[in-house]
Amino acid sequence: MLHGVKNLIFDLGGVIINLDTHRTVTAFARLAGSSTAEIQSLMASPFFLEYEKGLISDAAFRDAVRLALHAEVADAEIDAAWNAMLLDIPDAKFELLRALAPDFNIFLLSNTNEIHLRCFNQQVAQRTGAPSLAPFFRKTYYSHYLHMRKPDVAIYDFVLRDAGLHAPDTLFLDDNEHNLRGAEQIGIRTFHVPHPDAIFDLFKSVPGSGRSAN
Repeated sequence: MLHGVKNLIFDLGGVIINLDTHRTVTAFARLAGSSTAEIQSLMASPFFLEYEKGLISDAAFRDAVRLALHAEVADAEIDAAWNAMLLDIPDAKFELLRALAPDFNIFLLSNTNEIHLRCFNQQVAQRTGAPSLAPFFRKTYYSHYLHMRKPDVAIYDFVLRDAGLHAPDTLFLDDNEHNLRGAEQIGIRTFHVPHPDAIFDLFKSVPGSGRSAN
């Protein structure tokens, strides 16, 4: 799998950071006084994708959430519910990224948004002292800054061109198989991450990349 690979592009959620999207569904249901099934349906609303593409502001997103939930709730309550899905980044993941850096060019490509970005960067600062995830990668690419999102081919093409990468030398890791298909369309090699710890097995031959206690 790693033979000939020079560049690694990591997804964030479900690969580096642990996720539980149901926590956000439950939190929104609590704010709205409605069922989780109703909230699941609302989560397919176009404004969520617009927010991931940076097409609407934080304020517009919060207003859209209030309208969808039919609830007059404070910004902080919306942010807390929205961030509820973000769990921890295990120390072993930071150790793995440090171990990979001497042998690979490491990048991050995530469908995310400004509220989540502030939340996980705060967690990174608390766990590592680094101000954000940026020091752990050659470059970080976030959908809301690029106004594109996975699995659209355009976002993978942009990353290749911006970073000066060759697709056959590049391995993209994501927990969403649909996202892998988009990368494969332009020749990027892919690895499906069925659970967050799967990356430890992939890189077990790299010195210092073994999982350690958190």
